[in-house]
Amino acid sequence: MAAPGIVVMGGAGRMGRMLCDLVAASDAVRLVGVTVAPGHPWAHRDLGEVRGGTPDGVPVTDDPIEVVAQAQAVIDFTTPAATIAMSELTAQARAVHVIGTTGLTPEDLGALDRAARHATIIRAGNMSLGVNLLVQLVREVAGALGPDYDIEIVEAHHRHKVDAPSGTALMLGEAAAEGRGVTLDSVADRGRDGITGARREGAIGFHAIRGGDIVGEHDVLFAAEGEQVTLRHRATDRSVFARGALRAALWGQGKGPGSYDMLDVLGLR
Repeated sequence: MAAPGIVVMGGAGRMGRMLCDLVAASDAVRLVGVTVAPGHPWAHRDLGEVRGGTPDGVPVTDDPIEVVAQAQAVIDFTTPAATIAMSELTAQARAVHVIGTTGLTPEDLGALDRAARHATIIRAGNMSLGVNLLVQLVREVAGALGPDYDIEIVEAHHRHKVDAPSGTALMLGEAAAEGRGVTLDSVADRGRDGITGARREGAIGFHAIRGGDIVGEHDVLFAAEGEQVTLRHRATDRSVFARGALRAALWGQGKGPGSYDMLDVLGLR
């Protein structure tokens, strides 16, 4: 049986290039196509050639229809609009859609749920295996410590990140809220400035730091009278996200339609 064919979306970006290298180096999958934004100078050329090497037979296109039909999985770290458009194509092609895109709105998530009726969608705000173990720990600790412990989530990323809180911070907030049996929307506090008054009981606070080339750091602080517990994850190389996404693409082969996340991939559900 041939190795699954993978399409990498946004192959000209930092994460896209890393994914292309990882997939091309793997014996378990094949790189069958790369997409770029409409009008990008790489479009309709050979990937090896545009990256300064010899032609490798991998087409680069700004029309995803050209390559999705050849794929068993699409790995997507792009923009909400591009992700939603791709989800319609992967649903038609019955291809696994691995989504690391952040900044998705409730309307976007509804569109993905509709696509998941026909295709396997694996979505996570962070594809790192370590972060997803942290999510599980946060859920358990929040449930065990109870409401006497205030929860604050602090995240740090590079200066170019455009959304806040990060998708990972929101994953951690959702896990903490689930551990307490509440919804995140009802307890989230996304920033304080000026005379804010005392901290709202039961709130889950979010704080975003942006600077330099920070890959990604996330702290979850549980603070009570007399003690504090901090759970931390620090990524020092973006390859951890690419490796997690590739693992998800392989795990999704043969799965039925539906919405999954990295906890499913890791067998932690």
